[in-house]
Order: sequence, then structure tokens, then C-alpha cells
Amino acid sequence: MPLPLIHHPGYTIALPPSHPFPMAKFRVLCEVLKGEPVGTRAEWITPAPADEASLARVHAPDYLRAFLGGTLSAAAQRRSGFRWSEALVARTLLEVGGTLATVEAALATGLACNTAGGTHHAHADAASGYCLINDLAVAAAHALARDWVARILIVDLDVHQGDGTARLFRHDQRVFTFSMHGAANFPARKQHGDLDVALPRGTDDAAYLAHLTASLPPLLVQFAPDLVLYDAGVDVHADDRLGHLALTDHGLLARDHYVLATCREANIPVAAVIGGGYDRDLEALAHRHAQLHRAASALI
Repeated sequence: MPLPLIHHPGYTIALPPSHPFPMAKFRVLCEVLKGEPVGTRAEWITPAPADEASLARVHAPDYLRAFLGGTLSAAAQRRSGFRWSEALVARTLLEVGGTLATVEAALATGLACNTAGGTHHAHADAASGYCLINDLAVAAAHALARDWVARILIVDLDVHQGDGTARLFRHDQRVFTFSMHGAANFPARKQHGDLDVALPRGTDDAAYLAHLTASLPPLLVQFAPDLVLYDAGVDVHADDRLGHLALTDHGLLARDHYVLATCREANIPVAAVIGGGYDRDLEALAHRHAQLHRAASALI
């Protein structure tokens, strides 16, 4: 069975050349994957935009009206990291739609990967840190509302704590949020997730994997999720300009393989998104993100 890979050309839109967010990485990642056996053997799925009803399960009506209608304040736009535009709204809806499609494909096949997603800083009523709509939360709420699953584990291995996701589900016992992140990193004010593992600066492959292997298996047994949403951020890499951890390319691949293989062995479907990564070298960055899809392809 081919690996479902979810991608839309609209994941990439034009930003000012000086903008710090590497928007073109989604296009470059797709090009990298299509040049490898991972991509040639995959089932490529083009997602539809998420609809407002899906967003409204987790986001406040006033925020949605302001974001979708273009009335966000200047302060709210600064907090998001983006200047509002119709193109930005369209791109955001496609990215969230991509994660919705990834969940649906994962539940059908056991494993699926988006080529975007992981906007875990978005709160119910506000954007933050390049995250406008929380795709992980929207997808989890959608799967629960459709009665596709009863319990969801969110495994967030981006270097930044998934504060928006933790806050959105803090009173929902159907969703367990596990975040392993840099202690001295954004956001300055952390939220209380169900399990937070804060790592010191300079954490290397061996130490990182030791924390992960100690944390994940007990969660799969004790919480017994019907679905895992995996945020495979590569800003944990030693060369990422925002991460301050010290994982190597090999460490990223080992991490992604471990998460996916452990869930697969437990017969738990996994829907994976790429999360953060902020290297200005887009080719190097795309190859780091591609480790997720390579690890997934090896398990099909």
C-alpha cells in the first residue's frame, strides 16, 4: 500500500524577501520528495480547504470573523508574525485542510503525512508565532466530532512547546497533549499540557532519544489512544537558527522512525505533520523535513 502524502501548491505563498518565515520550504520539500523513491511510490493527495464549521469547533467566533474577514488589529497581526492578506487566509485554510485529510488517510491506512502543518501556537482567540489556526486542534476535534475515534494522543516534538494545543484541550480528557521542547525557548509563558518534557539547551541525539523512549511507550499503554497526531518539527536540529538543541540529521531520522514504528507496532494510526524549521538554507531544511516522510515510507 502506498504512503499517503498530502500536499497542495497553495501551501506556499509570496512573502516579502526579508520575512523570517521560510514559506518556500513547503514547495522545496515537495520537490525533494518527488525526486526520491518516497515520492514516486506515494499516493499524493491534494486537500480541500478547511471549512469554517471545522475551525469553529476550537476557535472563538470573534477571532474567526476578524481573521477570515481581514479585521485583525495591527497588534494581533504582529503577534501572528504575518501581515493579513486574502492569500494568507487561503493558504491557512489549505494547510488546515491538509491536516484534516492527513487524519482521514491515516485512519484509513494506518499512516499518512502532510507536507505542512503543526501550527500549535494558535489559541482559541488569537494567533501567535506564525500560527493562525491550530490545525492539530481542528483535526483532533473533527475526528472526535465525527466519532471516528474516542481518544487522541498529540505527540509534539517541535522545539517550541505546543502551548495553544495544550490550552485548547486542557479540560478535554479525550485528548492527551505530550510536548517535548526546549525549556528556554518560545513561548516564554508555557502552558500546562498533560505531559511536558522541557529540555536544556544543547540536548544531543542520545539524550533526546533517551527522554523520548522513556516517555512514549507508557503513554500508548496508559492512555491507549485510537489515533496519534505527530508534530515532527525539525527546529530541534543543531543548525536551526531558532532551536538551540543539537540533534543531527541522523537523530531526526531516528526520532521519526521511533515514533512511527512504536505507534505502528501498537496498531495505532498516525497522522504526521512537519512542524517548525527555520534554516535559511531551504534545501537543507527541506531534507530535514523529508526525514519524516522517509521514515514513514520505510514502514509501509
